[in-house]
Amino acid sequence: MKNPRYTPLAAALPSTVPFVGPETQERAQGAHFRARLGANESVFGPSPKAVAAMQAAARDVWMYADPENHDLRAALAAAHGVTPAHVVVGEGIDGLLGYLVRLLIGPGDAVVTSDGAYPTFNFHVAGFGGTLHKVPYREDREDPAALFAKAAETDAKLVYLANPDNPMGSWHSGTDIRAALDMLPDGCLLALDEAYVECAPEGTAPEIDADDPRVIRFRTFSKVHGMAGARVGYGIAAPGLVLAFNKVRNHFGMNRIAQVGAIAALQDTGWLSHVQGEIARARDTIAEVARANGLVPLPSATNFVAIDCGGDGAFAKSVLDNLVAQGVFVRMPFAAPQNRCIRVSCGRPADLAIFAEALPRALATARGQVT
Repeated sequence: MKNPRYTPLAAALPSTVPFVGPETQERAQGAHFRARLGANESVFGPSPKAVAAMQAAARDVWMYADPENHDLRAALAAAHGVTPAHVVVGEGIDGLLGYLVRLLIGPGDAVVTSDGAYPTFNFHVAGFGGTLHKVPYREDREDPAALFAKAAETDAKLVYLANPDNPMGSWHSGTDIRAALDMLPDGCLLALDEAYVECAPEGTAPEIDADDPRVIRFRTFSKVHGMAGARVGYGIAAPGLVLAFNKVRNHFGMNRIAQVGAIAALQDTGWLSHVQGEIARARDTIAEVARANGLVPLPSATNFVAIDCGGDGAFAKSVLDNLVAQGVFVRMPFAAPQNRCIRVSCGRPADLAIFAEALPRALATARGQVT
């Protein structure tokens, strides 16, 4: 016997990953991207106060991080008006989704999501043998009523809903999300991904009691706070669910330096406002570039804009491939009909100038007008 004896589940899984990173593409092309506008990172960077705090903390990196993440949980609890018992910290929302699925989902258990929604969640469900049930987007938005109806139909244990949404940038008001929650069937948990909520209009976040056992809300420092590489996410939920994460989480998984940076970032509300302004200006610029090329930018409550390329998925993929060939990293939705779009992250003026210069040629090539 020369090979490891994988579990039947692991042996049956495909050797794929949810995303191909820009670094992988750069290695394949043998060149760096001129504009990195595909991963919804914040090119505006983290708070200078967070950077200074992390630099100062580097001298203590010889120590493991506090396995209870006490200081960060306390800071997050104070910011959200809850207790530390309502807060779980993890390695980004991605890591927390994995722990949540591990807690709830076994082989054959039903899980509901939208067709084309965040693929990392699907990756975790498949990894634990869950059965995914999908509903289509409605008018390029997640459809909470359809999601919860499918959950009732399939006796689902878990529903995933992002508000605002990735990859379309669309959103529902918090009032609508709260009203739809009454349709969630008994015994089903809503994983409400609010990674982009700091980019959204006032009132997008629903008013949900932290003790409500039906919901866990996820937030991150990867987007507006500009700390995607630090891998800091958190969930807000009833204490019983938060405590259950201790059964499966990596207790020493959180980076000590990153936690210090996250606390400083949380306290720097001035920098948060600055970045929100930069995102708003960048969204306007992306929309202007799209319209100047005869394309339709979709309304966005995130740090990216989905652009309707006016054709089908094959045409949008051709536009994307041509942008990548010109050194502009962007992505696109992977499910029809949303895959008629490309998705462009907010960038600095120089980044968006490169995009504006490359887009006309990408469109012309996709239309067969350039050889």
